[in-house]
Amino acid sequence: MPSDSKSEILQGTLDLMVLKTLHALGPQHGFGIARRIEQVSRGVFKVNPGSLLIAFQRLERASLLDAEWRQTDNGRRAKIYTLSRAGQKRLELETAEWTRRTAAVARLLRAES
Repeated sequence: MPSDSKSEILQGTLDLMVLKTLHALGPQHGFGIARRIEQVSRGVFKVNPGSLLIAFQRLERASLLDAEWRQTDNGRRAKIYTLSRAGQKRLELETAEWTRRTAAVARLLRAES
């Protein structure tokens, strides 16, 4: 059944999206990461700030992200996240696994009987 909600992100994919965004853009604050996910998904995904905060905490605890407080261009302090070496490795592994699984789903959807 289709959903009208743009905020639904498949369980387990937010971490992957955060890692990929940091890989693509380099160091970013949470708002920049959320905005990028929304832009690249063409508005399909809107990231809940609470969910994003929990994802950052989980990724930091797993040493997949580095974070530090910095001054932004507009003079505010923001926590800036950077992909760690372990995060880069995890991104590679998770991307391969995601590709494998989505290919399997695509085969199932194409199957006639």
